[in-house]
Amino acid sequence: MKLHYRTLGEGPPLIILHGIFGTSDNWQTFGKQLASDYQVFLIDQRNHGLSPHSDTFDYPSMAEDLQQFIQQHQLGTPIILGHSMGGKVAMFYAIKYPDKFSKLVVVDIAPRSYPVHHQHILDAMGSVDLSSVASRGDVEDQLKSHLSDWGVRQFIMKNLKREENNTFSWKLNLPAIQENIENVGVAVEASEPVHKPTLFVRGEKSDYIPSEDESLIHEIFPEARIVTIEKAGHWVHAEQPQTLYEALIQFLQPS
Repeated sequence: MKLHYRTLGEGPPLIILHGIFGTSDNWQTFGKQLASDYQVFLIDQRNHGLSPHSDTFDYPSMAEDLQQFIQQHQLGTPIILGHSMGGKVAMFYAIKYPDKFSKLVVVDIAPRSYPVHHQHILDAMGSVDLSSVASRGDVEDQLKSHLSDWGVRQFIMKNLKREENNTFSWKLNLPAIQENIENVGVAVEASEPVHKPTLFVRGEKSDYIPSEDESLIHEIFPEARIVTIEKAGHWVHAEQPQTLYEALIQFLQPS
């Protein structure tokens, strides 16, 4: 699968993988900070953004997409950063291809399984009658009854695409994500540990990586450091970008 991507800067390659319902655009501002030292690749994962759609939507497939991308662009052993769902993709990739990356950064997700907790967003998107809307405001009005949080609505509306006939559609493959949403929460399993420099970042106000997950993290990634970003929730890169940047640069410095 040929993934859509954006690239910024020059230097050692660093790939950023967004989370569920996201796009490469979500990390563009943060990527610009890194672009002074790295060539940053912001990827739209399958069924998201401008990348191809597929009925298959699971971590092994997305890890293979990543491997193909690295081969297609001759990136050697890049640094890989993944947030939430993207962090799970990065972990699956690291386990299958432990010699095909240099360092791993996982933002606010653990290797354990998670119950399905995105159903309200799927219901909200599915409730919008795109044939009846004339503007983005009309879409937001329909989302309000399901999503009271303005920030969540704005995040979801980044997936809107205006067609040539002035109608709207969703960029992401909503039916495939709805059908396979349970795959997003599956646990990461490893037959042997991955001995590579690894950084796990969690938001202080997020419940995605509680202290009881630390033993599992170190079981699979023995060299992992775990850093907590104060005053940040799940969207660490949006809520505390400078603190995240400083933690990341410290980790990426040559040892």
